[in-house]
Amino acid sequence: MSLSTRPFLVIEAEVGPPVTYGDAGEGVRRCIPITGGRVSGDLTGEVLPGADWQSMLPDGTIELSAHYGLRTTDGLRVEVTSTGLRAAPPEVMARLAAGEAVDRDLYYFRTVMRFRTGAEALRRLNTVMAISVGERMATGVRLEVFEVL
Repeated sequence: MSLSTRPFLVIEAEVGPPVTYGDAGEGVRRCIPITGGRVSGDLTGEVLPGADWQSMLPDGTIELSAHYGLRTTDGLRVEVTSTGLRAAPPEVMARLAAGEAVDRDLYYFRTVMRFRTGAEALRRLNTVMAISVGERMATGVRLEVFEVL
């Protein structure tokens, strides 16, 4: 058996400045507010506010745990949970932290995504798992999301 995927969504999320909580023994914890954005593909609409809780590990790897919503153009809502990693050599991570545009092939940014909704028309999403390839932008992130078949 092999794993197959198909293009599913593109999520462009806007983010605010990080709020840092210090090192709780598992790396420096911080919270990145998700302030809005847009979604396209199988769903079209907007990104609703949420947050991405992160652990910045001593080796520079960032563990990601985002929780936010989507609202489709016809008003249906979908909850999104996403966990993943962003990793790169220190000089690339420093450029990303400075808000520079960096070719996404120079770093690893992947997430596993789960969706939940009470909207009857979107009920299928409750049984979908997805993976994304991410790209850090100056004011947000762009996620190319692939449904796992």
